[in-house]
Amino acid sequence: MGAAKRIVIVGASTGLGRSMGIALAGRGSHVALLARSEDLIASAAAEAGDNAHAIRCDVTDEGAAPGAIAEAAEKLGGIDAVIYSTGIGQVCPIEEITSEMWQRTFATNVIGASHVTAAALPHLKESNGTAVFLTSISSSLTPSWPGLAVYNVTKAALDRLVDAWRVEHPEVGFTKFVVGECPGTIGGAGQSHFAAGWDPEMAMRFYPTWSARGLMTDKLVDVDDLINLVDAVTNAGASASFPTVAVTPRRPI
Repeated sequence: MGAAKRIVIVGASTGLGRSMGIALAGRGSHVALLARSEDLIASAAAEAGDNAHAIRCDVTDEGAAPGAIAEAAEKLGGIDAVIYSTGIGQVCPIEEITSEMWQRTFATNVIGASHVTAAALPHLKESNGTAVFLTSISSSLTPSWPGLAVYNVTKAALDRLVDAWRVEHPEVGFTKFVVGECPGTIGGAGQSHFAAGWDPEMAMRFYPTWSARGLMTDKLVDVDDLINLVDAVTNAGASASFPTVAVTPRRPI
């Protein structure tokens, strides 16, 4: 059995990031859990056990990533993989999206991802490591979802960002995880908080369209299936490349 993987999970305070961090620590990986909320990542690290470290990092602060990644590398003894699970998006008609909404969402979903990757690059090159980015079916596998333009556009930009990093640094394994509807760990902070800040009336305005077009159904990806695939990719040898992995719910025939 090989040495334990040293993994940085960004966006580990809630939802899929938290679920992955706790699960991977339970499988023997040493993990650094990064997010803005000190209380939530501290509780995630406590739940994950002795192999986990909580490190505060606001990805929208350009100066935060280098220090947070350096701290992670020091505590882990290096970095074998980075998982960027951070993602936000508002439900809003496209003509009502404000400049602040565009800027905040790009800063989180795209620019922050690049700053984190740049900070981690020397460590990933040294370990022949892997960088995993959670993107969305709405950016590549389905038509754009009405009401989620700011999210759709930024996730499409993240797709191209990962391609750009791969072209310039082929020695690192860059993988896009295209994820369908996945609730995370049911109950508590591990459950997806993606829609937590949405205006319920606005969401209900668009829900019938999502349903009628088959964009949203009652089928969900089990978070354990997603974690199994992420675990496999981060544990794969340096000779293999996984440019894109799609994880979507099975649809009824």
